[in-house]
Amino acid sequence: MSPIDIKVETRTEGDWSIIDVAGEVDVFTAPKLREQILSLVGQGANHLVVNLDGVDFMDSTGLGVLVGGLKRLRERDGKLALAGAHGTVLRVLNITGLDSVFALHETVEDATRS
Repeated sequence: MSPIDIKVETRTEGDWSIIDVAGEVDVFTAPKLREQILSLVGQGANHLVVNLDGVDFMDSTGLGVLVGGLKRLRERDGKLALAGAHGTVLRVLNITGLDSVFALHETVEDATRS
C-alpha cells in the first residue's frame, strides 16, 4: 500500500455493519471512508462499527468523516461505534474530546455486544 492508499471493507455481524479500515485516513483517503458510511446508511444500516485496528494515522478530515457519520446515524436513532483505535489515533480521539462522543471499544466483538 502506498502512503495515500486506504483499504475499506464491509461485513455484517447480526444487526451491525462493520467497516474495516486499514491505512491512513487523511485528506486524500477520507472520502473513501465517507462514501462507505453514506452507502451503508443509504442502504438502511442503523448500527455501524468502524474498525480502526488497521489505521496508524488519522487527521482532522478523518475525524470529520466519523463525526458526520455519527450525526447521520443519530438523526435516525442509530449508533456508530469505534473499535480498535490505538496509538496516535486513540491519542487524537482523546485530545479532541471525541473519546467522550463516540462509543470506543477494544474490539469489534465488544462493540457489537453493546
